[in-house]
Formats: sequence, structure tokens, C-alpha cells
Amino acid sequence: MKIIVTGSLGHISKPLTEALVQKGYKVTVISSNPDKQSAIQGLGATAAIGSIQDAGFLVNTFRGADAVYTMVPPVSYFDPTLDPIAYFRTIGNNYAQAIRQTGIKRVVNLSSWGAHLDKGNGGIAGAYHLEQILNELPDEVSITHMRPTSFYYNLFSFVPAIKSAGIMAANYGGEDRTVLVAPSDIAAAVTQEFETPAVGRQVRYVASDELSCNEVARILGETIGKPDLKWIVVPAEQMLNRLEAAGMPPHMARSLVELQAGHHSGIIAEDYYRNRPVALGKVKTADFAREFAAAFHQK
Repeated sequence: MKIIVTGSLGHISKPLTEALVQKGYKVTVISSNPDKQSAIQGLGATAAIGSIQDAGFLVNTFRGADAVYTMVPPVSYFDPTLDPIAYFRTIGNNYAQAIRQTGIKRVVNLSSWGAHLDKGNGGIAGAYHLEQILNELPDEVSITHMRPTSFYYNLFSFVPAIKSAGIMAANYGGEDRTVLVAPSDIAAAVTQEFETPAVGRQVRYVASDELSCNEVARILGETIGKPDLKWIVVPAEQMLNRLEAAGMPPHMARSLVELQAGHHSGIIAEDYYRNRPVALGKVKTADFAREFAAAFHQK
């Protein structure tokens, strides 16, 4: 089976490519960076250098493939020109066009928890629209929407506040429940999906650890030598002011604050708890804490 992997050698796509190649699949990795070509080939995959915002390139690359892993590359919240929903819709339409024209019958799509909502979830609304676009493909195209929870590596954003104020702060935290996931666990789940016969449209949540924000702070704090570390909740308006003062464009700051408010209210996680995975991934918060500590003491 020939599988197309988008996302270059990113956090998920690299371990996914390694796993698929090891299992004997013929893998082509799409990257916009020509410098990645040798590294991709070093993994035993074929490199396709081009942009996923180029529909023609995607059609040519998808031709002859049996399956595709689709994802939308992350963007900077500090980009003043960014419209997250338009960004997701543009790339989603390009993927859909290429899948239709090349006859691919199996799609595993990287979405997000909270993508069951079209509003109230900040930038995750883009993932909602991506799912809807792909769901309009012909019925013979089997699609699994992977909905990972909050990525462990997003916790790195708290390093400056811990260093300067000795706290973690957002407009969610404290005893709010959170669910964290490691990219390697997502890659393992995607690999399973490619090996599992599928029909129609399915949603699969992926998570590694479920705990409160205070428990996250305790684990990280003990690992970095700050056992009293707390994750405090600040008012949304205060968080908005902080983000704008840091240079984030107002519309993106509002989007991030809305996302955090969704964590605090529980709406981001509501569908996850209705459809939680049978088993959690291997990487626990204590495992990630060692990586967090290395980064904390390095900066």
C-alpha cells in the first residue's frame, strides 16, 4: 500500500513515517522545505517537495496512492494576517480536490478535540470546517478524523511565566480537568488506523494522560525543582491584555482566550468524555516532565 504523509518531518509525521516504513508500506512525505529531502529519504520514504496550498501539486503527488494522512500545519498566533478558519478551509479544499481527482479511498485526518463545535472553541473552529469539507467526499472514501487532546509541548509556553513569576497562568487552570497527549502516541494511533479496515466517517480521540491542571503543575514543579508551582486561573480580560501586550494581534488574542475559556467551561472536552478512547497512550505527564525540565533549565 502506498501512503502519502503530509506534515513534513514534524512532531507527528516523523514518527508516523518511521512506523509505516518499518511495517513495509511505501511512503511519500510531503514537505515544503527542500532541505528536508535527504532526511526524508534517510527514513526510507520518498520526498515530495511542494506546498499543500498548491492544489495542482497535491493532485500530482496523490496520484497512484492508496491512502493519505492529512494535516494542517500549525501557524503563529502572532501573524497579523492570519484568518484561522480561512486557512483551514483553503487547505481542506485542496486536500478534497486532490482526493477526488486521484481516487484515494482511505483518509486519516488530523483534527482536534473541540472540533465537534463550530464556535466557542477559538482556532479549533478551523478543524471543524476541515472535517466538514472532507466529509463531503464521496461515500466510498473512508475517513477517520483523529482528534488528539492538548499537546504536551504546548506546556512549554508557560516557561517564561514560571521563570519570571513562579506560576503557570491562563484563563483556565486550577482544578479544571485537562487531557494531554504526546505526538508519538498520536502517530501510533494513526498507524493503527491505516492497518484497520474502515467504512464511512469515524472519529477517534487520542490522549495520553487525564488529570487536573494543578496535578500538571505539581508534576512539572517537582521535576524542575519548584515543588510549590501552581497553575492559577486569571480573568479572561486580564489574559487578553497580557497577550496583546506581548504583541499578539487582537483578533488572535481573542481567539486564544476563547479557546482557553472553552477549556475552563468544559465545552472543549465534552465530546471527548462522551467518546473517550478505550486506552490512553504510553507517554505520561511524568515522562514529559523530564523533557520540560531540560528545556526549562536550558533557557
